[in-house]
Amino acid sequence: MRDYYSPVAEFYEMVAARQATSSGPALAAALTGVDPSAGPVVEIGAGTGRVTEIIAAALPSARIVAIEPSTAMRAVLTSRVAADDGLRQRVTVVDAAAPDLPLPATICAAVVFGVAGHLDEAARVRLWRLLRSRLAPGGVVVVELMGVRRPREIPSALSIRDSIGRHDYEWWVAGSPAGNDLMRFTTTWRVYRSGQLVREVTDSYDWHTIDGDRLAHESGMVSRPAAAVTGAGAPEVVVLATA
Repeated sequence: MRDYYSPVAEFYEMVAARQATSSGPALAAALTGVDPSAGPVVEIGAGTGRVTEIIAAALPSARIVAIEPSTAMRAVLTSRVAADDGLRQRVTVVDAAAPDLPLPATICAAVVFGVAGHLDEAARVRLWRLLRSRLAPGGVVVVELMGVRRPREIPSALSIRDSIGRHDYEWWVAGSPAGNDLMRFTTTWRVYRSGQLVREVTDSYDWHTIDGDRLAHESGMVSRPAAAVTGAGAPEVVVLATA
């Protein structure tokens, strides 16, 4: 899978903080009842580790395999884990990219946040097949989607405004159809100081639009919406299970 994040990794903590707030409660609820003694939780696309912290809090005795292909993102992830005595005993950071992953023989759960749409259907099917083959009885695969189920035009909109030191940051996101079940998103970070624009960083990526029904079909598992996802524009979080 292509490294989509290194060009804008310096800004990603602001996105990750919002992701943790919006999708974290749904993830924690989805992991309730998972048996961590059955194997580790595998987090695919761990980013800078914000979601890793949510997994660790939801399952205090679980081991976690945090997989992240971006060197820049993985540096922040490793720093976050190393700085927390509890996490550094439980979290193993791995450099790998979906769908071909070095997984333990058995896992109690998998968390796939902000990743599935980066993969085409064939790659997703390979990933679901691999996860299903390693999933312990009662385990779940928790998938975060973009919330865009079909390609459509999305005008540029301000998604994040934040301040760090003397700089103010804005994140603008726009999307356009790029084919059947495919969107192309363009993101622009603008950095201001005293109201004056000092930097602008633009990037784009493709995202395959999928929903819970399609995930169920591709994976051969049962899908259900995760609880605790509320509010307009909240990401879609889906739970896959073998029964």
